[in-house]
Amino acid sequence: GSDCLFIRKTRKGDMNLDKYLGIGGHFESDESPEECVLRELYEEAQIKSDVLEKFFYRGLITFISSEYPTEYMHVFTASLPEDFVLPEDACDEGELCWVPLTDIKDLPIWEGDKIFLRLIEEKVPFFSLKLQYEGDKLINSVLNGEKI
Repeated sequence: GSDCLFIRKTRKGDMNLDKYLGIGGHFESDESPEECVLRELYEEAQIKSDVLEKFFYRGLITFISSEYPTEYMHVFTASLPEDFVLPEDACDEGELCWVPLTDIKDLPIWEGDKIFLRLIEEKVPFFSLKLQYEGDKLINSVLNGEKI
């Protein structure tokens, strides 16, 4: 189905505490976006790259924040075989959970995430999305150079 793997962050002091996020993290030295996401996928969910199907680079997100330095997020999607079983206690950063893409907007997520998750759900080809936050509030969003 269209269930997606999310992590509900449970680490105290994390800016994302209790929010649902995709799997990911920060680059290590000399990594490409693909190398980074595949490493993070293994570290956070014990999923090896050789089981992934339809691995695609979907978009680039520029995060502007009043509280943090600018960050760039590379968005990838992939499928897993139907018989794939998530390893028990695979994640030390939160709780891994399968959520239908259509339902994620009803859970605690960042406002801007609703935009890029909708783009993925609608199978929009490669996109560039700029999200500007004032604290926790999304104050500006620009898709492919056009304000939305």
